[in-house]
Amino acid sequence: MKKDLLKITDLSCEDITHILDVADQLKYNQKHGIPHRLLEGKTLAMIFQKSSTRTRVSFDVGMFQLGGHAMFLSTADIQMGRGESIRDTARVLSRYCDGIMIRTYGQDEVEELAEYATIPVINGLTDYSHPCQVLADLMTIREHQKTLEGLHMCYIGDGNNMANSLVAGGLITGMKVTCATPKGYEPDPQILDFAKKYGDKFSWHEDVMEAARGADILVTDVWASMGQEEEREERARIFQGYQINEAVMQTANKGAIVLHCLPAHKGEEITEDVFEKYADCIFDEAENRLHAQKAVMAICMGETK
Repeated sequence: MKKDLLKITDLSCEDITHILDVADQLKYNQKHGIPHRLLEGKTLAMIFQKSSTRTRVSFDVGMFQLGGHAMFLSTADIQMGRGESIRDTARVLSRYCDGIMIRTYGQDEVEELAEYATIPVINGLTDYSHPCQVLADLMTIREHQKTLEGLHMCYIGDGNNMANSLVAGGLITGMKVTCATPKGYEPDPQILDFAKKYGDKFSWHEDVMEAARGADILVTDVWASMGQEEEREERARIFQGYQINEAVMQTANKGAIVLHCLPAHKGEEITEDVFEKYADCIFDEAENRLHAQKAVMAICMGETK
């Protein structure tokens, strides 16, 4: 059966734990020079409708380290950007490649690509979900806090794809999750419905301090994501106060860590002093995109069970 990674809510706790365990092993192998060419001779097609630093470099380097080849496909350069259907693009790439990663706007595009592709499809980001980033986040939390179950994760900021995926990933892995956003900017209704089955393990707040109280992990993201540039000024006004700063950190548990998926707009969603204080953790998180995605590719495209 074909294995895809389309959104975090498709995964069980056992699935996530397995991906993180494989990622830990691959990270160990890479740090100790142990060959792990699990995708020897295989090719990943990487479709980019949205530009990227971490997604592009980590998938490209990851495929190289796994013994395969990554092919960059901008929609400015392929027929999908000129009107060829997603359905036909899926069927063509399935004849050439061994896997597809796509970074785009609509979740429906990823779902349609996976429906018609006969090779694995990996969601590199949509406006709804960012599963690869959240797997890297969970990997980083487990490295720094030694566990996932029973921790309290607090997300502060816009109820965007990161909020959607963090809420789901945290709840699935046994965490308490709180989320602070302005009213009207909550996570997607599908995610709020998903969270209901976890009862009081999830709560949404307008008040940042209330959400952050007792947190073990604090996470934020930019106030205006890619494609929302025209809203930037308005969002800067609405999101004032939805920031990780020293006052917020004082309400969190001792030993709490801070994560940010990057790029960061320091002085907006996070102060520069807090960012620099937790920079080691934040850049561990960025590095772990490489290892988590290698695990996903090895499991989806290779023989790794």
